[in-house]
Amino acid sequence: MSATTQSHPAPPGAASIRRRVAVATVIGTSVEWYDYFVYATVAGLVFPHLFFADAGPTMAAVVSFFTVGISFLFRPLGAFIAGHMGDQIGRRPMLVLTLTMMGLSTTLIGVLPTYAQAGILAPLLLIILRAAQGLSAGGEWGGAALMAVEHAPANKRGLFGAMPQIGVPVGLLLSSAVLALMNIVFPGDAFLVWGWRIPFLVSFLLIGVGYWVQRSVQESPVFVEIKERKEKTKNPTAQLLRHYLPLVILAALVFAGNNASGYMTTGGYIQQYATRPEIGFDRGTVLWASTMAGASWLVFAIVAGALSDRIGRRNVYIVGYVLQMAALAALFPLVNSRQTAGLFLGVFFLTIALGFTYGAQSSWYTEMFPASVRFSGVSISYALGSILGGAFAPMIAAALLSATGTSTAITIYLIVMAVIGLGAVLSLRDRRGINLSPSAEDEQRQGIYSWQKPGESAGSHTSASPRR
Repeated sequence: MSATTQSHPAPPGAASIRRRVAVATVIGTSVEWYDYFVYATVAGLVFPHLFFADAGPTMAAVVSFFTVGISFLFRPLGAFIAGHMGDQIGRRPMLVLTLTMMGLSTTLIGVLPTYAQAGILAPLLLIILRAAQGLSAGGEWGGAALMAVEHAPANKRGLFGAMPQIGVPVGLLLSSAVLALMNIVFPGDAFLVWGWRIPFLVSFLLIGVGYWVQRSVQESPVFVEIKERKEKTKNPTAQLLRHYLPLVILAALVFAGNNASGYMTTGGYIQQYATRPEIGFDRGTVLWASTMAGASWLVFAIVAGALSDRIGRRNVYIVGYVLQMAALAALFPLVNSRQTAGLFLGVFFLTIALGFTYGAQSSWYTEMFPASVRFSGVSISYALGSILGGAFAPMIAAALLSATGTSTAITIYLIVMAVIGLGAVLSLRDRRGINLSPSAEDEQRQGIYSWQKPGESAGSHTSASPRR
């Protein structure tokens, strides 16, 4: 079978199945990341006042952003667990489990007491629930990405793979819009009392999404074939790290370069930075700028995914990282202009670049790893990239600003991360259209790294297929 053909013949009603999978991955990841970004935004606007005020204005912001990063420490654990189980029992069950966990933990944040009401117990409970969000996010993306790409025809994997990717900007769009609306409905101090809680409580709907996925969406055809062939890997995580550790690291760095800059908008830092007295934007203006950013990121993530089917995943990423460096150089000067147009233009330019360094990620990651360790590979790479990139980016930015008194240091830090991401991209080959079937594992191991000769194995130690 050609590497550029679909791995599985299309079953009757395949178009309907693919549409249902696409809708499920968009809805699931959108609501999942809505939950995640509501927390990140509120961490910049509310939590320093309600949970960490005793630390003082500057340290309260740093500690609040530290809780944003806490969840990233739990992402690898969620990725290891979900990756192992996803390669053992299937993509769909793990997607349902992680969606349900995120819905419950986010809803509970919405009913937490504040520090004034419960003392130290309040921030401790907040951190525990944030950790639960991290466990969920660490496993959810891998399930959604594989469901979307493994169901897709080979020549449209980039487009179908963009569906879970747009969950991030859709989540940002929804969270920013809902918070902006709450800022209108609950103005001033009322937002600090009740307004911020309602977006968290809405997340209970995610549990219903998980139930719908379980009842309405078919398992990935690749995993069905693995199950039928009785070729499940006994310990997929161990096999992944034994044969593909360099690939995991490079894949993680590809994402880290995007994630560090992405968390300037999704992690709440720009929201907090722009509302500082020195800059002077009001909370509503910043929230609407974030809403616009989510919309533009959504559009360009789809464009990047579709374009990657035509010119390749690697080329799209190269264009994206060049744009990202230019956008980062312009971001803080535009925000520092204190003009509303400057704020909107700065985040808009950045989200164009972020779309190009994120839209094709599902398809490229899926094509990097063989079927038997694929869930583990994409999940662990994604989780590590999150830690190396976005985990503490808002906290690092806040600390750099506090230490230097200028945003220039933040810009340099983010551009360095983009350069690292670009270097990782240049180290990998484009594998557009490769056969994803478990019957093609030897084919899948060929030519992953840019320095390899044609036909040379990708395994770090041996060219043999991983033992089952």
